[in-house]
Amino acid sequence: MTSIGQSTDRFSSAPWRDPEDDTLRLECGVFGVFGARDAAAIAALGLHALQHRGQEACGIAAFDGARFHTERHMGHVGDAFTGADLVQRLPGNMAIGHTRYSTAGGSFIRNVQPMFADLETGGLALAHNGNLTNFLTLRERLVQEGAIFQSTSDSEVILHLIARSRKAKIVDRFIDAIGQIEGGYALVAITNKKMIGVRDPLGIRPLVLGDLDGKPVLASETCALDMIGARFVRDVEHGEMVVISDTGVKSLRPFAAPAARPCVFEYVYFARPDSVVNGRSVYEVRKRMGRRLAIETGVEADVVVPVPDSGVPAAIGYAAESGLPFDLGIIRNHYVGRTFIQPTQGVRELGVRMKHSPNRAVLEGKRVILIDDSIVRGTTSLKIVRMVREAGAKEVHLRSASPPIKWPDFYGIDMPEREQLLAATKSLEEMAKFLEVDSLGFLSVEGLYEALECAPRDPAAPQFTDHYFTGDYPTRLTDREIAEGRNDQAEKQLSLLVSA
Repeated sequence: MTSIGQSTDRFSSAPWRDPEDDTLRLECGVFGVFGARDAAAIAALGLHALQHRGQEACGIAAFDGARFHTERHMGHVGDAFTGADLVQRLPGNMAIGHTRYSTAGGSFIRNVQPMFADLETGGLALAHNGNLTNFLTLRERLVQEGAIFQSTSDSEVILHLIARSRKAKIVDRFIDAIGQIEGGYALVAITNKKMIGVRDPLGIRPLVLGDLDGKPVLASETCALDMIGARFVRDVEHGEMVVISDTGVKSLRPFAAPAARPCVFEYVYFARPDSVVNGRSVYEVRKRMGRRLAIETGVEADVVVPVPDSGVPAAIGYAAESGLPFDLGIIRNHYVGRTFIQPTQGVRELGVRMKHSPNRAVLEGKRVILIDDSIVRGTTSLKIVRMVREAGAKEVHLRSASPPIKWPDFYGIDMPEREQLLAATKSLEEMAKFLEVDSLGFLSVEGLYEALECAPRDPAAPQFTDHYFTGDYPTRLTDREIAEGRNDQAEKQLSLLVSA
């Protein structure tokens, strides 16, 4: 879910972020449960499992048969939704939840989901994962028609489109609204009588259907089903709408959907390793990526060291294929929050050591192969390389378990503009020099597809959304096209309200 701040260019990288912060982030996770006692408590557990998909804010909306109840908080799920009174605060037998990370715009409570609206057909609470690539175009039209926006989130556009539909039934209003949006998204919503889940026509963002003792569950990842003890039923298919009511689960295919193109970065980085995404074990895919990386970029060395935590499965695969020992040469501190204030450059330089500490016993005097999931700007990678060298490593060979990232994303990944991506601006040799490594290697696109156990990439009809590596975007980028057509380089100010 993308939100636009008080004065932020829709297409620029997030300017409020520390420029040294080189971490890719997915914007959110969604969860829903229908017909279950203490639904809000179940939703809170599901959100715990999806915390990795959004760590800035979270919210739950529940319906008790007469009224909707919502809570939205900044911060982590464990801090917001605790205590024995949770089900008293959020009563009802159906609930949806959301974990949020904003790619653009500040983290303000007015942008936190689920969002709620009173419609003539009843109440509607909605949570959204992904990004609408025609958000600004739709919002501009709605504002001209008199719509009043309370947030700067593209999720609110969907609410307005549903509210303005002239269809009689809520499901038809949903279809009317979804037919106007573009991009990658997964939605969950509850009305007075139904829970609705929708996945975009290409299946870019994930959504799964589960069963908790006969009660339907929707979630971004299967790890959320495991958390609550639910059984995985199936993936919600690309372009599918599931309508859940007292009569059961109904599947609708209101739009002609082309071949699916799920986001390959779910396997590279975003999904939890214990999740199964589109029928593939994320953990096993990442190990195969590491094996293929060893075949393509092998080098003489003494030890394979992952950059924790996302580099661990690939490093296991690399070590197994290469015959080199795997060891934990970097120890991650799991108790450091992302929001730690780094007021001076000197403290910022030490920031990487707050999260990662070198294990000198493993590194000293060794030729080290460092395995990371990806390299974005290279700023964090450089700090880690320097830290490993300071711990006594004789050589450092950096390997990325994904291909070079050369193009930005507009479907829900917080990624810099192209000129800020290391691989887009430098050759392999220049990157290695910048990163101060003895050698540098990336998994090839062909190797990635092989690790996914699918046919070689079809340039005419790619099997995955992989534009960050190839520049092949799966949909129109309407807002960007319009801005470029106008030669509009001005910042978009979507709100006059500054939230404290």
